[in-house]
Amino acid sequence: MKINRRSLLIGGGAGLGLLIAWGVWPRAYTPNLAAAPGETIFGAWLKIGADGHVAVAVPQTETGQGVYTALAQIMADELGADWRTVSVEPAPLNPLYANALAADEVLEGTLAGWPPEFRAAHAARTTLMLTAGSSSVRRFETDLRRAGAAARVLLCKAAARQWGVDWQACTTQDGFIVHGKRRARFGPLAADAATLDLPDPLPLRTDEAGRLSGQSLPRLDVPAKVDGSATFAGDIRLPDMVFAAIRQAPPGAGAPQPVDRKRAAATRGLIDFVTGDRWVAAVANTWWSAEQALAAANPRFDGGTPALSTKQIAAALQAGLNGPGERMAARGDLVSVFKGARVVTADYSVGLAVHASMETMTATARLRGGRLELWLPTLAPARARAAAAAAIGISEEAVMVHMMPAGGSFGANLEHEVAAQAATIAAQVKRPVQLVWSRREDLAQDRYRPPAAARLTARVGLNSSIMGWLAKIAAPATGREIAARLFVQDVAARAALALHGTGDPYAVAGALPFYRFPSFAIDHHPVDIGVPTGHWRSGAHSYTAFFTESFLDELAHVANVEPLSFRVAITGEPRLVRCLSTAAALGGWEGGVPGSGQGIACHSFRGSHIAVLAEAHFDGNRPRVDRLVAAVDCGRQINPDLILQQIEGGLLFGMAAALGGTTGFAKGEASARHFGHLRLPMLADTPDITVELIRSEAAPGGVSELAVPPVAPAIANALQAAAGFRLRHLPFTAPA
Repeated sequence: MKINRRSLLIGGGAGLGLLIAWGVWPRAYTPNLAAAPGETIFGAWLKIGADGHVAVAVPQTETGQGVYTALAQIMADELGADWRTVSVEPAPLNPLYANALAADEVLEGTLAGWPPEFRAAHAARTTLMLTAGSSSVRRFETDLRRAGAAARVLLCKAAARQWGVDWQACTTQDGFIVHGKRRARFGPLAADAATLDLPDPLPLRTDEAGRLSGQSLPRLDVPAKVDGSATFAGDIRLPDMVFAAIRQAPPGAGAPQPVDRKRAAATRGLIDFVTGDRWVAAVANTWWSAEQALAAANPRFDGGTPALSTKQIAAALQAGLNGPGERMAARGDLVSVFKGARVVTADYSVGLAVHASMETMTATARLRGGRLELWLPTLAPARARAAAAAAIGISEEAVMVHMMPAGGSFGANLEHEVAAQAATIAAQVKRPVQLVWSRREDLAQDRYRPPAAARLTARVGLNSSIMGWLAKIAAPATGREIAARLFVQDVAARAALALHGTGDPYAVAGALPFYRFPSFAIDHHPVDIGVPTGHWRSGAHSYTAFFTESFLDELAHVANVEPLSFRVAITGEPRLVRCLSTAAALGGWEGGVPGSGQGIACHSFRGSHIAVLAEAHFDGNRPRVDRLVAAVDCGRQINPDLILQQIEGGLLFGMAAALGGTTGFAKGEASARHFGHLRLPMLADTPDITVELIRSEAAPGGVSELAVPPVAPAIANALQAAAGFRLRHLPFTAPA
């Protein structure tokens, strides 16, 4: 973008013009890696030790998805390293690691009004490091390959200077620079290599021998997790550290009332109570003592909405569905297509979904000398830093964030209240403190996957084509909620949000059909349910795919066409068609005929495609899933085993959400208090799982969320084939 006086004034006035100019004005950022003794730094991504070890800086949080391995593997492949010498370490906060793609993906276009140049530059300006939206490989593959290539070229130059040969005749393999029969290790040459100049353009590897990319290399994080030496946020122990437990106001409630300190005083090890605007924490010499003190003190909060209930939330969704909405996408003249025609209509709904990761919200804080250190498993470290700094009135530069691996997350750690709370408690008690939310608190204060209600209407043509499609979806404006919390102190983001209407692209993400419909429309009906919502693995795709793929099955029955053939005939994406045919072949598809207990569904997003065949039946009134078969095309595969693990995990995650994984509300509070209330599948409920990864040379697509959306509709379609009736509400079991 050319910047001049005129461009500063366009786009809605001088104020917005200045924001855009600020966003695209060129700036340079320098690496800030720290080197241990004997290590040589190569840019922002790589260090090589004198002993030959290769340390890769990873800006993404390891949540179990294997990002430590995948990103390191990209680097090691381009460098020509020996995998046995490769390690990883969390990257420091730096604009060089900003992830604008994750913001685009997880917010699903909520801030799409910004110019593309501004979005990328804004992410860097605000150090927007994010682990979200299945974006890690897609965002950082190019950066990592260029960094690996740069180090490889410099090492080849250093070796060539010693040998008196042309550096372009040298190559790297298994941690050695190679020229004919000559071989030299990386380590002794690293310091000399870092002083040399890079050529322009930078040559990437083109040879195929000894490549690490595409191999199922062992995960770097697994050994420590298996032997128990892996350190999570709850494992941090500091001198003079104390522990805190917390109670927070339920939805609609406000400031805490004075706690009953006399009742709590008898709790052994109690040190103090700390009060925030909407929370109370007890501090003690053990976490259990702090939790017991809170139970005795019985915190109460002003206000609240005791009438808030599951029934009230459902009524709000129905009222929203029957009220006005905002058109989010459309093609063709749907009015003329529907006028006087026989149409098919069906209503669907989904309940709140909880994150329920193994690790509850946890943070350790230490404040000394005006500087704050935080240890926590955040997916947005700069945002956690900002929240903690604001909470205790210090500058962000005075806060150091140690990014810890997460015991799961599924999007929950995009939120950062726990960072502000831990910082506040540490500032008041003047000792290092570890704050851990109890399981009950974690479920009660979750930023839930929103509930939604949908009314789908379609006209089926004489040749079994779909001539028109209308999807009306009532749901909270969750994308706006996430953006408001993620960019709470960001004037530019708040200005962009203010420019949009009431509709929220996030709330209907995935509803835009990838099928060939001549006419369609997608409407969002925003609803305030009185409960905070947030990002949950695959976001709105988890319910829009359920709506779409279930309704397609119903339309196939109306058209008297076998459901697989019905989909293939209207699918415009060849890669998705191949997934459908592969899943059907592997699963022994019988056509979804009555009594078969088979159902099929598919989905495309984040640049990847998947089809799932399910076999299910009813055991009494309880649905049972017997088998899941998935065919996946996610483009070029960096590490097939990581993809397989994510797909298998996503299938089970989606199945759990279809059968349970939810909470109701009663008297203003969440009903689910522990794992037992969530009705999650047990180990004995695990179905037979088959996954086929389809080879592709397309660019890598997202994987970690991919398998979740199509599972529920595949199961619903299978249950319809098994029992002859349709389940249109998720989860299929009643909420706790």
